[in-house]
Amino acid sequence: MSDSNTTDFTNPSTFILLGIPGLEAAHAWLSIPYSIVYAMAILGNFTILFIVKMEPSLHEPMYYFLCMLAATDLVLSTCILPKMLAIFWFRSREINFDACLIQMYFTHCFSAMETGILVAMALDRYVAICHPLRYSTILTNPVVAKIGLVVVLRGIILFFPYPFMARWRPYCSTNIIAHTYCEHMAVVKLACSDTRLSNYYGLFVILFVASVDLAFIAVTYTQILRTIFRLPTKDARLKTFGTCGSHLCVISCSYIPSLFSFLAHRFGQNVPLYFHILIATVYLLLPPMLNPIIYGVRTKQIWETLLRLFPPKGG
Repeated sequence: MSDSNTTDFTNPSTFILLGIPGLEAAHAWLSIPYSIVYAMAILGNFTILFIVKMEPSLHEPMYYFLCMLAATDLVLSTCILPKMLAIFWFRSREINFDACLIQMYFTHCFSAMETGILVAMALDRYVAICHPLRYSTILTNPVVAKIGLVVVLRGIILFFPYPFMARWRPYCSTNIIAHTYCEHMAVVKLACSDTRLSNYYGLFVILFVASVDLAFIAVTYTQILRTIFRLPTKDARLKTFGTCGSHLCVISCSYIPSLFSFLAHRFGQNVPLYFHILIATVYLLLPPMLNPIIYGVRTKQIWETLLRLFPPKGG
C-alpha cells in the first residue's frame, strides 16, 4: 500500500513534524511545562522591555543590550513554541514547505544573534569595569547602535544560505521530520542528493560563531578579573564582580545546554532520539525564560523600578 508521505517527489508542498518520537503518549503532559516556559518567557521579556522604556535612568548601554536580548528571545521562542504546542495539543503536524524554511532560518539566525548580544554585553561590562571613566565616551548611543547592527547582520548573513541550500535539493523519499521544529540538519537529512556541502557549512557556521563568541567572552572576562583582583579591598572586589553576576548566569544558561546538545549530536550515537530533541528544545527555550528572571532578580535597578511601577498590595 502506498503512502502519500513516502512517494517520490522533488518539491514537497508540506513537511510532517512528528514532535518527539518515542514520547507521543506524553505529548499532552509535555505541553504543560512547555506552555509554562513560553508564558514566562513572553511575560518576562515584555516586562524587561516595558521597564527599560518607562524608566529614563535605565536608558544606558547595558540596558539597551538587555532589550536587544529580550527582543531576540521573544522572536526565538515564538519561532518554535506555537507550532510545537499545536503538535502536542491538536496533532497539527503539517507545516508548509516555505513556512518550514522560514522557521528554520529564523531559529538559527536569532540563536546566533543571541550569542552575539552576549558578546556585546561582555564588552559593556569590560568597559564599565576596566575603563569606568571613559564608559560614557566609549559606549555612546551611535556605537551601541552600530554594535547591534553588526550582531543582526552577522546572524542574517551567516545563515542566509540555509533555506536556499534546503530548497534547491530534491526530496525523493519522505517528507517526515522527526523533530518538533524545522531544524536545519533534520530537513537536510531528508534530501536524496549529496548533502556534504550543507553538513560542512552548517558545522563551520556553528563552530565559527561559538568559537569566536566564546573566545571574545573569555578574553574579556580575563581582563575583567585582572582588574577586579587589583582592587584594594575585598568588599570592592565582591561589589564589582557582582555587577557581572547576571551576565555570567545568562552566559551559562545559554551555552551549557547548547554545548551539551552539540556533543550529544556528534558523539552520542546511542542516545535515544527523543533525548536529542528534548535537549535541542531546552537550549532554545530555557534562556528566553531564565534571562529576564536572572536580570530581574540580580539587577537592583530593574528590581526597584519593577516594585515602583507595580507596588505590592498593602505595600
